[in-house]
Amino acid sequence: MKKDRQKTPDGAKDQSPGRDARAHAASPRRLRVSALDPENPTPFRFEPDAAERAEIAARLGLEKLKKLRFQGHVEAEGAEDWRLDAMLGATVVQPCVVSLEPVTTRIDAPVTRRYLRELADREAEIAASGAGEEGIEIPEDDSAEPLGRDIDLWEVMIESLALALPDYPRSPGAALEKGEYAPPASAPQAQEEPRENPFASLAALRRKLDGEGNGGGGNDA
Repeated sequence: MKKDRQKTPDGAKDQSPGRDARAHAASPRRLRVSALDPENPTPFRFEPDAAERAEIAARLGLEKLKKLRFQGHVEAEGAEDWRLDAMLGATVVQPCVVSLEPVTTRIDAPVTRRYLRELADREAEIAASGAGEEGIEIPEDDSAEPLGRDIDLWEVMIESLALALPDYPRSPGAALEKGEYAPPASAPQAQEEPRENPFASLAALRRKLDGEGNGGGGNDA
């Protein structure tokens, strides 16, 4: 006896598991490079829950992280390298630098990382020679990183958010006290300090993040 197929009411979505369920499956926080498909992009999507957002907010010194989404893909670039392209969306609350009142900021930023075998080989050679960090040449492309065994998507998300945060959030109408202002462009100034390289800034940020919250594991792919 045939079992009648249950009909879906008009206008209702089919709730059977399938493509939609797979599309919303949780992405692994860390990808093993050797397991990636060089022929097809590997998509990922993160929307941290309230507890995870609270943990990230604490790491970055935010009053609150209302929303956070990180979505993109990793794909092969050439024979040995990999590239990550994503969009970061977040709503953050920080204290005003003047009044300490909460300031809400919306962030929408593209994120690119290039993981290069050449940089990894160069670092290995320098480490073997005993030259230390002083011998590491800083690449002009600040999105370039040495290719490692894994790509930590979760940490890329947190680093990207940290780099996108406003340095001096200010609430509407907040004004600095008299005398707390930068000199006009025409005023004589001391010798200009050399501009900090973004790659060095990212490395310093990672050391800071590693020191503050070194407990976020995650599943490997």
